[in-house]
Amino acid sequence: MPSICDPQYAPAGDVGAALMLIDSRLKTVQAGKSRTDPEQRALMGRFTASLDAEGANDVLDGACTLIFMFMKWLREAYEAHDKDVFAYVVPNVVGTMRMMPKSVRPEAIPTMAGLIIAAGADLSPSLWRKQYGFWTEAEMNPLEVTAFLLADHINRLTDDPDFATRLITDALSSVDED
Repeated sequence: MPSICDPQYAPAGDVGAALMLIDSRLKTVQAGKSRTDPEQRALMGRFTASLDAEGANDVLDGACTLIFMFMKWLREAYEAHDKDVFAYVVPNVVGTMRMMPKSVRPEAIPTMAGLIIAAGADLSPSLWRKQYGFWTEAEMNPLEVTAFLLADHINRLTDDPDFATRLITDALSSVDED
């Protein structure tokens, strides 16, 4: 019997917009900057301000789809080496979030760990989270940080700063071709 959190029932959301936000953060960090430049911040601010409630929910679902896809890739990569994805990814992401108290409030960390675990168990992060009510404002930055940290983890594993972004864009391109 399929789970209510089975990914086949989950909306994909606006994966392109979510990826744009994450890729922008990756590029900022890769450039050695501690903050996004003012022009980039203004552009992102205008983009997010232009979203209505449905658009914002689509980006949230898109971020959850990214988390699912990143964890699927990580699970397969670790399993290929007879390693447990949870043992390597969850402590890394949680430990990093704990060092980011300005971006990630401590009370959001268990929810973000739950999203990662749900995705790693082949469950939809968005449907798993939906069981607990609506998203809160306090979860927005942690959600972005979670997707960013998973992408960064993939990029470090592959020693390729663009691998995670390319993984998603290639998947989106193959869907468009079908």
